[in-house]
Amino acid sequence: MRRQKLRARGELFAAGLLFGLMAALARRGSLGGDAFTGPQMAFARMALGTGMTLALFRLRPGTFRPVNVRLLVTRGLLGGAAVVLYFLALARIPAGEATLLNNTFPVIATVISFWTLEERPTLHIGVALCIATLGMLLVVGDGSIPTSLGWGEAAAIASAFIGAGAVTSIRALRATDNAFTIFFAFSLGGMAVSLPFAWTAWPPPGPVWLLALGVGVLSFAAQVLMTDAYGALTVPEAAVWQQLTPVASYLWALLLLGERLSAAGAVGVLLGIGGVAYGTVLGHRAPLRPVPADDSARSLQP
Repeated sequence: MRRQKLRARGELFAAGLLFGLMAALARRGSLGGDAFTGPQMAFARMALGTGMTLALFRLRPGTFRPVNVRLLVTRGLLGGAAVVLYFLALARIPAGEATLLNNTFPVIATVISFWTLEERPTLHIGVALCIATLGMLLVVGDGSIPTSLGWGEAAAIASAFIGAGAVTSIRALRATDNAFTIFFAFSLGGMAVSLPFAWTAWPPPGPVWLLALGVGVLSFAAQVLMTDAYGALTVPEAAVWQQLTPVASYLWALLLLGERLSAAGAVGVLLGIGGVAYGTVLGHRAPLRPVPADDSARSLQP
């Protein structure tokens, strides 16, 4: 179990870096005249994810093993709706602000998991989550939170609440279904949710399509890593690690979108890292739900 938890933490760390880069690319791909709308970018991301997963299923027969079909459908629809709303927010407001509001979902998921999965966070996990969340606020909000509430902010907040339900369903599904099957359900659900809103004129061929390709590939890798990690970590512990995502998003935006890191942001980075380290060292509690012994994500390793 210790090795599984160590692996899961590494997966969430890598997923946070990839999700952060994905957000920066999605933001850039939504700027300018010949750009994607939020639903178009979401549909492109989901379509690429579906295609890559189908190719994997073809190469690795037996990887697609749905068990809890009803919960897989729930995961797909909730996750798809959360992504569409998040991409709408990225198209309307700065990437940092959108990520700040969206990434309150781990905190909400911790509350939901207490009632639905009976996963009670330890005191140390609660303290670590508060420290990491404070760091996230300092990094992305520069010591403050948004005070206005337009369509972009409302979309990001709605995405956080729906996303909290989605990650809670992932945790429940990991007792029966492997990471790639869950991701496939997420991709199909995302396509179904985003397609009705993606019928406007698409951008002409050009560099913006390479950005969409990058978003799709990064999403595939990050989602699979995150989903697999939920097999070994409870929602509260995973929530601590996921507070690194907005920090990574801000740092990627610093490199790719020309944003600056303030003194408050630097303190926030240190708090975020410190909160994660504190929760990792002292916040131990064995997960209540087992990991599938024959998880196909592990079968891909030599």
